Amino acid sequence: MEESQTVSPPGSQSPLAAVANALVALHKEHFGRGPTKARAEFAGPDMLLCSLSDALLPAERKLTELGLQEQVRHSRISFQAAVSAEFVTAIEQIVQREVMAFASAVDPDSNMVFEVFQFKRREPLASA
Repeated sequence: MEESQTVSPPGSQSPLAAVANALVALHKEHFGRGPTKARAEFAGPDMLLCSLSDALLPAERKLTELGLQEQVRHSRISFQAAVSAEFVTAIEQIVQREVMAFASAVDPDSNMVFEVFQFKRREPLASA
């Protein structure tokens, strides 16, 4: 199942739409502008994948046009590392699960950012 970023009345959003909206807001707050489209979906029981389209800053787009994709990747990954705790906290609050690992990637040529969250495995319920 996948959710696109949508504007929904408070309390009526699915968790995946809430994740997409939170990531757009965090990108806007920390990078000065947010992506224009965001999708979040589970990849199995313990992994959350988020794709953010039109996510690059104007300067990053210009560097990409000049063939400097590696510089865009390096700077974007450094920025993400600096704010990773806020991203993890937001996702944990929405999904109500502990994040065990977080990774971020950027594809400058497609103007996309990917955020990946691996949750701590849930212990199976003991049978009575």
